[in-house]
Amino acid sequence: MSTLIATEVTLENFMGRAAQMRQQGYRLVTLTCVDTGNGHDILYHFDKKYQMEHFRLRLAEGATLPSICSLYPAAMIVENEIKDHFGIAVSGLSIDFQGRLVLTEDAPRAPMSKRCGMDIDARIPAAPPATAPAVKGGAV
Repeated sequence: MSTLIATEVTLENFMGRAAQMRQQGYRLVTLTCVDTGNGHDILYHFDKKYQMEHFRLRLAEGATLPSICSLYPAAMIVENEIKDHFGIAVSGLSIDFQGRLVLTEDAPRAPMSKRCGMDIDARIPAAPPATAPAVKGGAV
């Protein structure tokens, strides 16, 4: 098992560090969000010539995440997913799906958040889908 080495960033220096990565030619690979129980760790994964660099932003409960889509336009998708799944407010999104990028109206709010109240256990297999009744008759 390997450990991810991530440079700690703060809300105060985060945008400057992301801008430096952009200026140095790094591309944004993706973001990862982890609910720590008293806030969230947002991990930013960058790549340049197959060399990965990672940032960890420790976001306090209720804090707003600044979007980096002005630097990396594709971040808008993952930032909207984080907003949907974890209920984190994100400021500066170029397109804000208002919590509906991947969730429907009747979906639970922030289903990946520990405060959602859903008991999710990946070790329990999902129930098999119901089979559709056989259709009698010929072609439609």
